[in-house]
Amino acid sequence: MNIFVTGATGFAGSHLVEQLLAAGQTVYGLIRPQEQGQPWPFIPVVGDVLDVASLTTAVAHAQPDLIYHLAGLANVGLSWREPALTMALNAGGTANLLEAAVAYGRPRIVAVTSGEIYGPLPIEAMPINGHSQPNPIHPYAISKVAASHLLQVYHQRYGLEVIEARPFNHIGPRQALGFVLPDFASQVASILRGQHEPRLRVGNLDAQRDFTDVRDVVRAYQLLAELGQPGQMYLISSGRPVAISQILNLLLELADTAVEIIPDPTRMRPSDTPILYASHDKIQHHTGWTPTIPLRQSVQEVLAEWLAK
Repeated sequence: MNIFVTGATGFAGSHLVEQLLAAGQTVYGLIRPQEQGQPWPFIPVVGDVLDVASLTTAVAHAQPDLIYHLAGLANVGLSWREPALTMALNAGGTANLLEAAVAYGRPRIVAVTSGEIYGPLPIEAMPINGHSQPNPIHPYAISKVAASHLLQVYHQRYGLEVIEARPFNHIGPRQALGFVLPDFASQVASILRGQHEPRLRVGNLDAQRDFTDVRDVVRAYQLLAELGQPGQMYLISSGRPVAISQILNLLLELADTAVEIIPDPTRMRPSDTPILYASHDKIQHHTGWTPTIPLRQSVQEVLAEWLAK
């Protein structure tokens, strides 16, 4: 089976590629022109999700039986600074990918949106489920709502076998700075190495989120490709809320260190969602998927990664 992955060089994409290759699949990954010449583990195909012509050429070159669409801008904070780019990459890029799929031969598609689209909901509305209504409160969420609607439109109009994966927060090795766990872990590692004084700058520690290890998340994508129903949306989550303060306390416990916590206004988002978690009953029912990697292991491996750096 030929598999084409957009976002193959990113956080979740790199883990997905790793698992697909371990399963013996032939994997083509979309790269930008400036990324040529690097030793990618997949077969590189040059293209740009913002350029439908180059993307169509890339898909035709890969001749995929299956596409995983992970490319996009995933940072909520950055979406406030670059709202137009966020819309272009996440919504426009999805439209271009769907156009390329229609032009090539309509392969099966697993496309990734985000649990961030739900925004602030009252505690009595938790856990989020398939009947929960989106309430986007930042440009990133708006772009993912638009992408979700596009998936449905192309499924209905062209009969594309599109499956929407809607993950909540995922963590693990290789996640870039700009997300809560690597931001904390990078600072703690610097403190442990004696490179910085024992002071940790933080954003909102009261917010509660639904954290799943990235390796469990991409395993869910693969199960959806095999067993998911076209035209359906699946929530990918741990099913329980975890306070940001709990993540920080676990990290400091694993590091066996004490630090001074300093609130940093630059790390506070213009809008924040107090609590967000979701049920994974539907994907479990359709595919048998449940998360298996405990939070402690995820945090420990991320800390080890930053200490190694």
